[in-house]
Amino acid sequence: MAILKISRLGHPVLLRRADPIPDPAAPEMRRLAADMAETMLDANGLGLAAPQVHIPLRLFVMRHENAVIAFFNPEYSALSEETEPGWEGCLSIPGLRGEVPRFKRIAWTAQDVEGRPIRGDAEGLAARVIQHETDHLDGILYPMRMPDLSRLGFNEELARHDPATQRMPGDPRPAPGR
Repeated sequence: MAILKISRLGHPVLLRRADPIPDPAAPEMRRLAADMAETMLDANGLGLAAPQVHIPLRLFVMRHENAVIAFFNPEYSALSEETEPGWEGCLSIPGLRGEVPRFKRIAWTAQDVEGRPIRGDAEGLAARVIQHETDHLDGILYPMRMPDLSRLGFNEELARHDPATQRMPGDPRPAPGR
C-alpha cells in the first residue's frame, strides 16, 4: 500500500464530475481503495474521495466504526427534507472548517470491492460524510454548500472562540490539538 498525494483547493480534478467505475473488483481498483484508506488514516480524515488523490473516478472510502469501507459508484437520496447544520473540514482544504447544512437522514447505494451492490441508511455523522464525499465525486467542495460564508474560518481561530466547531458528534478521531 502507499500514501497518495492529496489534491488541494484550486486543482481542476476537484471541480469535475468523476467517471463511473466499470469494474470495482479489478485488481487496480482494490489497490486504489486500499491506498486511499491508508492515505485517509495517515491524514486523520473521516473520508477520502478518489478526486482528492488526483483520480477522477467515482470512489470514496470512509471510516465506519472500527473499519474503513469503500464505496464504488455511490448514490444517495434524502429520506426527508430535514437538514441540520454541522461543522466540516476537508483534507483538500487544509486548516479551514465551515458550517454546512446536510440532510439528516439518507439512503445510499454503492458497490463494494467485489463489485456487489450494497445499500443502507445513514444519519448523523455517517450521513454527513457520505454526502460530503459524494459531493467530491460531483465536483462540489463544501464551501459551495455554505449559505453563510461568515461561518467559514481557520481551525485555530474557530477553536479559540468556539471549541464546539472542532468536532461532530460520533467523530471517532481524537480532538484536534489534544
